[in-house]
Amino acid sequence: MKKVINISMIALFTITFVSCKKEGNKAVIKKDNSQETVLADNGEVDSTVGYNTDIKGNKSIKTDYVYQATDGSPVKVIFDYNPDDRNVSIRSNNKTFILKKAEAKPNETVYEKEDMKATVKGDSLVIRQGDNVIQLVKTRL
Repeated sequence: MKKVINISMIALFTITFVSCKKEGNKAVIKKDNSQETVLADNGEVDSTVGYNTDIKGNKSIKTDYVYQATDGSPVKVIFDYNPDDRNVSIRSNNKTFILKKAEAKPNETVYEKEDMKATVKGDSLVIRQGDNVIQLVKTRL
């Protein structure tokens, strides 16, 4: 009885191994590797834009950040990278300021509204309003 089971297992293994082809599964849809990249005004990649990368390597634009002011208070900053209307929303002390993108360079983006100006450079965000200068640093969660 053991011989019959062993022979049938070997036969089943051999048939399975021989029938496998190395062509791969043709039913799998090929992944589109074209990712939308946010560009600065001069056509170069805007390095101030952060990306989330999932397990499969797909990038998505990260829009929410928590910054910290020099006094330690948290500031929520939301970047909207919609190509038609790029802006930044800065929320602190239950007040929200929305500034429109004015200028972008490869390492720096400037947002403005009336007398308020926000400059994003790397992990820092500097807000200028009149004579007041507020420096924010991106927190690491």
